[in-house]
Amino acid sequence: MSTPLAQLPADLLEMMTRGVSTIVGSRDLANRPSLMRAVGCEVTGDGHRTTVYLSRQQARQVLQDVAATGQLAVVFSEPASHRTVQIKARSANIRPATPADLPVLQRYRLSMEHELQRIGIPPVMTRAMLAHQLDDLLAVTFAPEQAFNQTPGPQAGAALPGGRP
Repeated sequence: MSTPLAQLPADLLEMMTRGVSTIVGSRDLANRPSLMRAVGCEVTGDGHRTTVYLSRQQARQVLQDVAATGQLAVVFSEPASHRTVQIKARSANIRPATPADLPVLQRYRLSMEHELQRIGIPPVMTRAMLAHQLDDLLAVTFAPEQAFNQTPGPQAGAALPGGRP
């Protein structure tokens, strides 16, 4: 199955790739939702793989739900414009973060500092929001299967090119 991200407009894929606000959601077997802010994210340039980084302590329920159902949704939102994309997948690999992940985490933090400064939030607040210990992080990697426009407005919820399997 090809990824819908490869078919996204270039500006949306660029937004997701550079690092913007990233929220990860899932559900348990009774369909109760769970969600948590990622402290890092990497979308490959071709859009075939996405990795989000979650705190074991803070995202315990989301991680349990992804492990139990395999399902997750990730929302990427640009704070200054509220331009938002949601991607979904039905399976993910979960592994401990390692020192090899540090460049991705640093790049994401720096991007978020820039994004949030644009709306008046100082870097010290962003660093506090994204603070973590490497040994507490899990990397959740998946191949996106669906993509949706979630920018507020009349097109919110619409499938993006290739957005439905």
